[in-house]
Amino acid sequence: MKKAKVLFVCTHNSARSQMAEGLLRALAGDRFEVYSAGTESTSVKPFAIKAMAHKGIDISEHTSDVIDKYMHISFEYVITVCDNAKETCPFFPATEHQLHWSFEDPSNAKGDDGFILAEFGRVRDLIEKKIREYFKI
Repeated sequence: MKKAKVLFVCTHNSARSQMAEGLLRALAGDRFEVYSAGTESTSVKPFAIKAMAHKGIDISEHTSDVIDKYMHISFEYVITVCDNAKETCPFFPATEHQLHWSFEDPSNAKGDDGFILAEFGRVRDLIEKKIREYFKI
């Protein structure tokens, strides 16, 4: 059975899109081939890695990729997970479903490490809930 291809897009591909990629792969990797990319490349946020580790999901080897790397692939789903990416994400003409799911950027959290990690965990949980609902997992 062919796996549906899913691309999660965020501005920097450093937190929300990375967590979405890790979550969908862990929850339904048998059904989906999952990628993430950004409109700009940076690096994966350490707090995103820690928040995912708390769920038993390792994204420590993920890299921050630019969306141009994936323009030649036909995706069933292209999902932007931040408002800025929605505005700057190119149109994928071969995509069956181009969706937008708006999540707050946990990277903007201010406070001590415990508070910031809790914000990453809160956003991770919102992303997981949306994935479970949309893909019926």
